[in-house]
This record gives sequence, structure tokens and C-alpha cells, in this order.
Amino acid sequence: QVQLVESGGGSVQAGGSLRLSCTVSGWTYSSSCMGWFRQVPGKEREAVATIDSSGDTNYADSVRGRFTISADNAKNILYLQMNSLNPEDSAMYYCAADRFAAEGGYCSIHYYGMNYWGKGTLVTISS
Repeated sequence: QVQLVESGGGSVQAGGSLRLSCTVSGWTYSSSCMGWFRQVPGKEREAVATIDSSGDTNYADSVRGRFTISADNAKNILYLQMNSLNPEDSAMYYCAADRFAAEGGYCSIHYYGMNYWGKGTLVTISS
């Protein structure tokens, strides 16, 4: 059974940094599409960044140049390094994984059909 558990959220001041981690267990597939999404209460979930098993990455315009997605395949951990944070980045952050998106060539921030989701970690940025 695939499980995703996020960690690393917290409260920081604007301009600060955080690194989110997502520990993946039970993943036995050779390919993967993994990503970070975020959601503010009352708003739709927003894709932040994705990475496939080839290492190709994709970012939302709002975070490009400030956030970096990476994966430690040996440890089965997905990361999101977030720098130059601003209050608009405050949200619940979720990691997600999909088995087929990478194989099908549609692993990107435009793909919201991930098979597996974590429960989220809260990020709060104060001005």
C-alpha cells in the first residue's frame, strides 16, 4: 500500500525559507510522477511543482525561481525547497504521486489526477 507523509511545514517570516519533505512508502513501480500541490481554504488546489522518474521538473509560474523540487530515490523522499517566501505562499501543502503519468508523458503541473496523496503539511508566512 502506497503512503505519502509530508513534513517540514511551519511558520516563517516573509523572505525566509522552508524545506518540505514527503516520505513515500510502498512504492514498487519503476516509473513515477510526483508533485507538490497547495490549497488555501476556500480556493482550488494549485499545482506547485512536479518531477518525474527521469528527473524532469515543471513549476508553476508563481514559484519558478524560488522553489525547487527534488527527489532522493534511494531514500524514497520527495523534497520542496522554498526560498524567498511571501504571505501568498501560505497554504496546506500536499505531496502526490502517480504511477502512469510519467509513462504517458503527461507529468506536469497541469495534471491533477494523481493516484496517491498525503494528508498535508501547513505552511504559514507572516509579513
